[in-house]
Amino acid sequence: MTTTTRPASQEAFHALLADLTAQIDGRPLDAALDRWLNAAHGAGSATYEQLRSACLAGVAEGWLCEREGGGIKYGRVFKAEDALHRFSVDVVDMQDLAGPHHTHPNGEIDLIMPIEGSSATFDGRPAGWCVYGPGTAHRPTVAQGRALVLYLLPEGQIQFSK
Repeated sequence: MTTTTRPASQEAFHALLADLTAQIDGRPLDAALDRWLNAAHGAGSATYEQLRSACLAGVAEGWLCEREGGGIKYGRVFKAEDALHRFSVDVVDMQDLAGPHHTHPNGEIDLIMPIEGSSATFDGRPAGWCVYGPGTAHRPTVAQGRALVLYLLPEGQIQFSK
């Protein structure tokens, strides 16, 4: 019998996310959560730097952003599961483009991580967190450079527009 094991860096990434999602579990996805995430875990914080390093390692090792379409590298890293407090985790790698329009039935929490010394923004927001409430929609846009964006989706729910 064989079992599939994750790379050590993927296990560490999962542990970081489990700790973070424990802190946001049960909180409304709203402006207050956006402010709290940026104050407690925003750009320059230990959490931000750990997540950013884990994402860069995952891309380098090939288990993050392993798919590509429309100029976007992407991939679902973890499905919604109890260990992650029912959040799924996706990471995209985008540079100066807009992605496909979609709706967030249960909301979306994004971590914006500019890379390669860029001052990239995501939907006009700089490095840090961006929270979209339930029922919101957008066409995710990275401008002024390249960024990795980590998406936490409650129950993994996202609906792409036709």
